[in-house]
Amino acid sequence: MRKIILSFSACALLAIIGLSQMSKVDAENNGGETSVAVTTTFIYDMVQVLEEDVEFFDVELIIPAGEDPHVYSPKASDLRALMEAEFVIYQGLDFEGRMMDLLETGISVADDLNADELEEMEEDEGDLVVDPHFWFDLDLYKEVMTNVKDTLVEHNPDGESQYEENLEAYFEELDDLDEYIVSRIEEIPEERRIVITPHDAFGYMESAYDLEVYAPQGFSTESEVSNQEISAIADLIIDNEVPAIFVETTTNPDRMKRLQEIVESAGHDVEVVSGNDVALLSDSLAVSGSFGDNFIDMYTHNIDVIVEHLKQKD
Repeated sequence: MRKIILSFSACALLAIIGLSQMSKVDAENNGGETSVAVTTTFIYDMVQVLEEDVEFFDVELIIPAGEDPHVYSPKASDLRALMEAEFVIYQGLDFEGRMMDLLETGISVADDLNADELEEMEEDEGDLVVDPHFWFDLDLYKEVMTNVKDTLVEHNPDGESQYEENLEAYFEELDDLDEYIVSRIEEIPEERRIVITPHDAFGYMESAYDLEVYAPQGFSTESEVSNQEISAIADLIIDNEVPAIFVETTTNPDRMKRLQEIVESAGHDVEVVSGNDVALLSDSLAVSGSFGDNFIDMYTHNIDVIVEHLKQKD
């Protein structure tokens, strides 16, 4: 039995496992769809794109939109969904931090990315930590989406041609997105292309495009933040006259407000860009029905918000 870090009693676990096995039998007897559980909104969106005109899988999202996967604690219903699924797709790279023990028999779609393509940072007493936010590099996103496609083909070989067609069409959309990002960033004067966010989720965007990205916190939202790091970024804002700093939907806005207070105490102004319509989407897509509830809209939203608040005002 897997080691499970949850506050359930042994009896409760056995009951859930028993129910899940019964559900599998019921599904088989009733000709139910093949179920797949996915951990994050990014993987869920990939599957939805690939499944268009196939509709073979019943897809269950474990970590809801708007939740922070770094710190998400699974519920009893999540455990049951994982147990009932024919297979589980998860990201890996330790992104689903508190769930990793539950996912050890699932399929990771990012762990096999080329190490040379991944960003690293020293955290936690000098240990090297890999940046899991690969989706802000569109080439890496394509690699992971190809891995997802291969996983779906493995479990539904009859859908292979449609999966390939959907993947090829979507890659063209991603190429258009890349062109849009480049054109929009060109609207920002070079000296103002400094993006400051609460945690370091946008490093791949920095590497792929002509931006400088800074954050007081590391790759994980559980990372500690020192006063020295806060002070250094406040100095950066002042020295470069950075006009705006950005809140993320899955982070506490207090850290950005603290930066604003330090900057203002030194006689300078900086806007904290926050709120439902302008907060950046980093670790999760938006809630279904909101703009940013799919990958392309999410990236478009982020770039539009960054550009509008950093470019020279008329």
